[in-house]
Amino acid sequence: MTKQPGKLRTLEEYIIQTQNRFPGATGDLSQLLRDIGLASKIISREVRKAGITNILGADGSTNIHGESVKKLDIFADQQLISALDRSLITCMVISEENDGVVRLHHEGGKYIVFLDPLDGSSNIDVNVSIGSIFSIYMRPARHDGKLLEIDALQQGLRQVAAGYVLYGSSTMMAYTTGMGVSLFTLDPSIGEFILAMDDVMLPDHGNIYSINEGSYNSWSPGLKKYIKYCQVEDPETSRPYKARYIGSMVADIHRTLIKGGIFIYPESSRYPNGKLRLMYECNPLSFIIEQAGGLAIDGRNSILELQPEFIHQNTPIYIGSKQNVLKVQEFLKAEAVIERA
Repeated sequence: MTKQPGKLRTLEEYIIQTQNRFPGATGDLSQLLRDIGLASKIISREVRKAGITNILGADGSTNIHGESVKKLDIFADQQLISALDRSLITCMVISEENDGVVRLHHEGGKYIVFLDPLDGSSNIDVNVSIGSIFSIYMRPARHDGKLLEIDALQQGLRQVAAGYVLYGSSTMMAYTTGMGVSLFTLDPSIGEFILAMDDVMLPDHGNIYSINEGSYNSWSPGLKKYIKYCQVEDPETSRPYKARYIGSMVADIHRTLIKGGIFIYPESSRYPNGKLRLMYECNPLSFIIEQAGGLAIDGRNSILELQPEFIHQNTPIYIGSKQNVLKVQEFLKAEAVIERA
């Protein structure tokens, strides 16, 4: 269930109106969200014309995870960091495209921001939907005022805001500040994000599962059994489920947010700790999904309750409609009991 807006409201208007609900709000977080919105418009513009401006293809370097860096990765990273630096309210940025933390010019800023500047960038050259992900934390208070990397290692539960921008058939932005999820669509004719849906809620159960089935042989027995369960016909539980996998997490999560179901990127023999990044992929998208009534786990525990040990930490993730996630958890727990017996 979602509430449709009664009249056209821009992202800026919506942010200001939301801010006014809180007496004493300084407007800093609102400014931060507007800065990210502006940077995403610039990124969207470049994505739209990437094929004619020689910005497609690889840069020739690799990131901290050993992945090939695309030219658009670097452009998106630069635009987002530059926008956050200008407002002087962010002290530190952690991005997938940088090995360590990026200290901004105003070290007294109150916010720490995690970024995946261009999620799904392996799909850039084949014109598949990609996106930007952001996660915002308050900087912990310190008596000495020093800014340390450990300040960024906070549980997902401590996020003050998170969101993503999807560059697809239209450019859409979803974000939450812990009071539900709002969805905006970029109107290119006026250059503004317009409120599309407020208080977005995903279905409690969905009939879509999303996973890279090419890795089937590397999965745990419990997950293999769950996928077979999804494929068995049972009209009472809307099975068999539909298999949908885009390979861009933002796009897969956006579909899950709208239509329900489950997205899975598990641990495997190749990636025993999972492959997706906890701090700038799984935490922000889990915050959004849970604010919309869904659930996100690493197979055993809540994603948002995980205590990170380092900024580029990986994790498995099972995320989506609550009943779907609880069902896969049943299979994983049952197999764990068998293994211990």
